[in-house]
Amino acid sequence: METLKLSEVASACNGTYSTEGEINAVCIDTRKITKGCLFICIKGERFDAHQFADEALEKGAAAVMIDEDLKPNGAFVKVENTTKALLALGGYYRSKFDIPVVALTGSVGKTTTKEFTSLVVGAKYKTIKTQGNLNNEIGLPQTLFQIDSRTQAAVIEMGMNHFGEISRLVNATKPTLALITNIGVSHIENLGSRDGILKAKLEITEGLPNGAPLILNGDNDKLATVKNDNFNICFYGIENGEFKAENIVEHDSTTDFDIVYRGNTQHITIPTIGVHNVYNALAAFTVGYFLDVPAQDAANALASYVPAGMRQKVVTVGKITSIEDCYNASPDSMRAAIRTLRDTAGNKKIAVLGDMLELGDYAETAHTQVGEMVGEYGIDYLLAYGKDAAFYVSAAKNSGCENAFLFDDKDALTKKLLEITNDGDAVIFKGSRGMKLEDVINSAYKVWEK
Repeated sequence: METLKLSEVASACNGTYSTEGEINAVCIDTRKITKGCLFICIKGERFDAHQFADEALEKGAAAVMIDEDLKPNGAFVKVENTTKALLALGGYYRSKFDIPVVALTGSVGKTTTKEFTSLVVGAKYKTIKTQGNLNNEIGLPQTLFQIDSRTQAAVIEMGMNHFGEISRLVNATKPTLALITNIGVSHIENLGSRDGILKAKLEITEGLPNGAPLILNGDNDKLATVKNDNFNICFYGIENGEFKAENIVEHDSTTDFDIVYRGNTQHITIPTIGVHNVYNALAAFTVGYFLDVPAQDAANALASYVPAGMRQKVVTVGKITSIEDCYNASPDSMRAAIRTLRDTAGNKKIAVLGDMLELGDYAETAHTQVGEMVGEYGIDYLLAYGKDAAFYVSAAKNSGCENAFLFDDKDALTKKLLEITNDGDAVIFKGSRGMKLEDVINSAYKVWEK
């Protein structure tokens, strides 16, 4: 981060400051205080960081940002709301740099697509990216503060639960190119319908300059209908789009395909499996095209991808093929996971599935559809865990999967999993973050590794 004066900080946040000074970083966690930083006192559900203001100053913070009537033992900036001020400051800081900024969102695949995209863009530019899934009003500005005089491009992931959230994120990010991966049913509980989700995701266009590239999944029924003459809309897909993936061949842990685009063909190999990852890589390649990344450099970058923890990560444990994909789950990503398991080599195919959360009135239908898919795809065993998992089980049994079991206890599920697995089997773990299926993974691995 480049140095900012406290007067700049106060002005950007419509606040006041106690005395002039400089900051060289922004921090919201006292465990990560660095000398010369600005510590912003955020109020969370379970804590109020105002109580750590003096501690932050003692640890070397140059100043603190507050929204309460405190008298810290050092320099401070006073604002109306520290959370809103954090985002406002991020937006002010981003505006100091004239660089290409990619903003991306979607119901599923955001983080993997962000990783692919940052690799592709990074093949030509010194690129910063959203760390992990810090894609909300607190996490996103922390990414913007990574920009400095050496930065040549940024790839920013945007998440949302309600209308207006992406609008606020875009106002701070000021993207020069936008990408929407798909419109599914994640957060339908808050947004009412897929049309509502589409409307919320399209808020990403509010910050785009006229004529800027807007890259959309042409195989998604909702995105395929988007029309806007203000932007350079480009569709990608397997069935529809200017940028198409063809000749897809999946191997044990890699996938080969060709990207056919605007009279050109580029062969791609990605070190992960699943057609959904073909879409993710295709989206990233399309972004690279609009940023003038040479096609072969983009292909080399995609080949260097390393799956992040619990995101479609294929590992061999003992003699069991395990697919860790339980960072999160939605109906779309769950269906992709079942397809991946079906296409993975293995004597028996075993699905360990947890609930998909935040689906509201759609929960029964969504879980039932996934259960039907388990049976129709010939999955040998289904071990289901959670409040709505009974819908998986009943639908799977009705669709031909005789070995479908429901658990309300992860220890019991793990015991059953260990009973039925043998060398050469393939297991996938998939569920929403709140289901914490990594508990089952860790327990099973201790036995399989022996």
